Amino acid sequence: MIAFPLGATTTPAELARDPHPRLAELRAHEPVSWLPALNGWLVTRRDLALDVMRDAETFTVDDPRFTTAQVVGPSMLSLDGAEHTRHREPFAAPFRPREVREGFAEFIEEETDRLLTALEPHGAADLRRDFAGPLAVAVVTKALGLVDADTATVLSWYDAIVRAVSDLTAGHAADPAGPEAYARLRAAVETTVAKGTAAEAEGTAAEAEGTAAEAEGTAAEAEVSAVAETELPTTSLLTAAADRLTLPEVASNAAVLMFGGIETTEAMITNALLHLLRHPDQLALVRADSALLDGAIEESLRLEPGAAVVDRYATRDTTLGRAAIRKGDLVTVSLAGANRDPAVFPDPDRFDVRRDNSRLQLAFAHGPHYCLAAHLARLETRIALRHLLDRLPALRLDPDRPTAPEGLVFRKPPALHVRWG
Repeated sequence: MIAFPLGATTTPAELARDPHPRLAELRAHEPVSWLPALNGWLVTRRDLALDVMRDAETFTVDDPRFTTAQVVGPSMLSLDGAEHTRHREPFAAPFRPREVREGFAEFIEEETDRLLTALEPHGAADLRRDFAGPLAVAVVTKALGLVDADTATVLSWYDAIVRAVSDLTAGHAADPAGPEAYARLRAAVETTVAKGTAAEAEGTAAEAEGTAAEAEGTAAEAEVSAVAETELPTTSLLTAAADRLTLPEVASNAAVLMFGGIETTEAMITNALLHLLRHPDQLALVRADSALLDGAIEESLRLEPGAAVVDRYATRDTTLGRAAIRKGDLVTVSLAGANRDPAVFPDPDRFDVRRDNSRLQLAFAHGPHYCLAAHLARLETRIALRHLLDRLPALRLDPDRPTAPEGLVFRKPPALHVRWG
């Protein structure tokens, strides 16, 4: 007798294409199920998913099999305990709510306007590749302070790294383009840190010169010093992190922030648009009451999280639900499954912008590995959707080019073709 018959017949292709019917079956009958195709456990019930993500001592990311670490090396995403804190803290400050609003809102508004101004005359576009992706890349590049890296270049690195991680998760060999892209990103990080360190040294020298000039009472020299001080570039996030981490550690965390920030935001914008355009009644509610826009975003995150799963590894023999998990077992949490748990979300497959508990969704994970840039992703998505709906009142899906989210690990439409002419 097969202990987990549903898990035994579940395939990665099914989970990548349209996982929700099978996830509902698993959640109802095998909420912790052994999937031979993944060589691990799949957790689909929300309460059990929370148990796994909260307990980093029993369910860790710190394992040689962790796919992201295989591509970019150890980072805040693949470490737990004190090492996780050491890697995460140097990057945390700019992503707090107040800092996000003050540091990014104006830039996001301007970048959104710039992208839409270029698109508007055409009357049609792929809003994933022509809008959501470039916006996410521009914001991440600004957040990291990367120099000498344009949007197209960063997007190509991100695509290659994500493909490699997805290949490993599905049990395939990683596309070699992933490590190659990471090597180029690492070089860009090193260049950024070197330039930032040089700028800091120049600033220190200018400050010393200004102090000396003031001590001598030379007004003209003091004025030159003040100008130099205001025109020197501010310390980038990467340069600041390099004071506390080694360059390889800065690069691996930059890679995690890059593809996490791009993936999360590109998926959030694209999936939310798809949900709204597929449900004209809900879109009409949002157009009539802009206060419902946040509800639409949270509801879209619930129905189709950009990252569908997160992986953990058991550090000891334990029991989860009715499953006996052995030390070393892979335990994959299905965020997509947990987000449609009917015990928490009544009528869970329905897109409802007025749902009163949609913020209980787990799209940003939970526990010590809660998404560092969640506030930034929400701000980007809110601004992007508001501008799209305001400037393109006739926005609609292209009926000749239908689409749907797909992906085993990262889920969004391969393209989102729309019209507004």
